[in-house]
Amino acid sequence: MKVYSFPRGGLSFEDPTVPPKSSSVVAFLPPLSVIPLIQHSGGRAHPVAGVGDLVKEGMLVGRASGPGSANVHATVPGRIIRMVSWKNSEGFSNDALVIRMEGGFERLGKREEIFPWTSLGTYDIQRIIAEHGVVEMEGSGRPLAEMISVFRNAPEPLSLVVRCVFDDPWLAADYVLCRERLKAVVEGSFIMARAGGRVSCIVFAVSHEERELGEALLAEAGQGEIPAVLVLAGSRYPQRNQRELEMVLRNYGKKEGVELGSLLILGPATLAAVHDAVKLKKPILDRYVAVGGSAVRTPQVMKVRIGTRIREVFAECGGFVDNPKRIALGSPLLGRPVTNLDEPVIKTSYALFAILGGQAGGQTERNCISCGECRGVCPVGLDPEELYKKILVSPDGETGGVPECHGCGCCEVVCPSCLPLSELILGKARRRQNA
Repeated sequence: MKVYSFPRGGLSFEDPTVPPKSSSVVAFLPPLSVIPLIQHSGGRAHPVAGVGDLVKEGMLVGRASGPGSANVHATVPGRIIRMVSWKNSEGFSNDALVIRMEGGFERLGKREEIFPWTSLGTYDIQRIIAEHGVVEMEGSGRPLAEMISVFRNAPEPLSLVVRCVFDDPWLAADYVLCRERLKAVVEGSFIMARAGGRVSCIVFAVSHEERELGEALLAEAGQGEIPAVLVLAGSRYPQRNQRELEMVLRNYGKKEGVELGSLLILGPATLAAVHDAVKLKKPILDRYVAVGGSAVRTPQVMKVRIGTRIREVFAECGGFVDNPKRIALGSPLLGRPVTNLDEPVIKTSYALFAILGGQAGGQTERNCISCGECRGVCPVGLDPEELYKKILVSPDGETGGVPECHGCGCCEVVCPSCLPLSELILGKARRRQNA
């Protein structure tokens, strides 16, 4: 099969401190769970339970309060003992309910009750997805029900894209989830296709190095009512980004004579959550997380309950070999620094790392040496060095090219001076949007 990739820039890299992709380990249940009221792209969910209340596993504790907000559920049974507030490294505030685990579990260790979904209409599925707080788990946490509304109103046919593109080794958790929950991912894609209303095709976009996985997904989808195709994509970062992946799929459609229409691109964790919400009536209770880095004693992919504090996750991996220089959620390429180890794992936490130094983002910033390395890897064809210098000189002035940057971070990875190129350019773009 032909491999489709974006035409310029990008980079390929490996990281030996990533956990092995062979299987996952189930993390211990935390005695205290911290359940944030913001685990999505929008505003704070309105709490519907308070201090002193007893809650059950899967019980609604926060109700969506507007656009971008999603329902939040208790992930363990117990008593709410307090509400806490904090600001993360980016200055955003969050509130959380702290649950002390006690009582019996409604689901854990019990046989799951299966609910038929094939007779449900599009709006019924959308309602169930909203009720169970399903969000886009590989991105900013956009509520999936809102995404369905947008794409269902598209004037052209819709293709659902299952994004299994592993261009970053820190996507190990998504890979393991694909392997261990392949049937749920595929059935979740058919449920989403029903919710989308006008989906004419399901596209499995898979890294060419994982062709076997792609063929397994396609074989599982063979009995479905909607046609499915396999597209082998490149594995050069940032192939999985919306822009680069859409470019590849449009090229595929042109070459193969396939009209894909509008593209709804979702990852395997989101589709497995759709399966659980609609078929099992189960909110997002846990998350596959890749835990590693040079400071972690035993890196591993873990199935972690939402609300588990980061310090407990690292403790289950044997703790640190030495004091880490940097701890962050996400990939070392674009990870958000963690300054408080009592922060919890949330719905969008796909990776957690701690490094001693020497990995991406872990070195000392120095002056630009004008080497031009950043220009060679920019997939959009920008000159990050020039933009960076112009913004430093005139933070509020006009700077062409800024809107085209989508923050892949390639320029920061290759910069020998460890300059925050992408961070500064994206910050400029956000200020322009908010002006």
